[in-house]
Amino acid sequence: MSLCLIIDDMHPSLLPMLTSIGIEGDYQPKLTPADVPAALAARPYQGLMVRSKMRITASLLAHGPQLRYVARAGAGVDNIDEAALAAASVVLVNAPEGNRDAVGEFALGQLLALLRHTVRADAEVRRAEWHREANRGEELGTKTVGIIGYGHMGRAFARRLSGFGCTVLAYDNDPSVTTDGHAELVPLAELQARAEVLSLHFPYSAANHQFVNEEFLAGFAYRLYFVNTARGEVVDQAALVARLQSGAVRGAVLDVLDNEKLSSLTPAQQATFDYLRAAPNVLLSPHIGGWTHQSYQRINEVLVAKIEALGLDA
Repeated sequence: MSLCLIIDDMHPSLLPMLTSIGIEGDYQPKLTPADVPAALAARPYQGLMVRSKMRITASLLAHGPQLRYVARAGAGVDNIDEAALAAASVVLVNAPEGNRDAVGEFALGQLLALLRHTVRADAEVRRAEWHREANRGEELGTKTVGIIGYGHMGRAFARRLSGFGCTVLAYDNDPSVTTDGHAELVPLAELQARAEVLSLHFPYSAANHQFVNEEFLAGFAYRLYFVNTARGEVVDQAALVARLQSGAVRGAVLDVLDNEKLSSLTPAQQATFDYLRAAPNVLLSPHIGGWTHQSYQRINEVLVAKIEALGLDA
């Protein structure tokens, strides 16, 4: 059997799945990032499986000279140095198929909650307040929704929008992306001209750091409802706050922030966070869009199938 070091918490179905394809999983989720290099060097691992515990860099790969693949248990690979893996002839596999449905459902549910003020209204009634007119909402079916990033997550969201009767536009910078009938693929400028709701579904990279900034947001013709279930670093949070304050952004769903370690915010990050958490038209959640009991197991299924498809010798 070949060996795979697993350094993050995984659904218990993983080990028997790996065994079924001839891989021994060495499950060590309590390893700290500082412990991983020595652990990796201790045995001839062909595989390394990680969630978001640490960055996978060239210096770490040097401790595992027999590594053939790194498996990222999730969609985003922003903690993986892909150039370093390529240089070391190490294959990267990830599992966006595993939590795409969870993200699609979550984005839709949070958008509906934002449009209908359900979180605010719930809190008011619990305080014995009854404000019907102040909580008159908006119907999703009347809106034009713009999706940026039409991969697994964007498509899952679009499929769930299809029953509401709204117009769905999508933009992706990959020219090979094609439509699936649930959204109209349009140039970015057209999406900015038509969208009343903007939802982000693209991964983070250094090239798209703060892609959503003041200039970008100013390019939209309509006052926006804004949804981010992707990565916080793709948004200039100060620019978003400024648009919320001016009313140019009517409300926001934020499942991700530019710094999710809330105990280590910079003064500027703290200022924007303090505004967001006090704003009644902002819904915040702790990066749980893809975090369901079903996706927890499904990610294993996707990763194991992809590892088996690599056809590596034991």
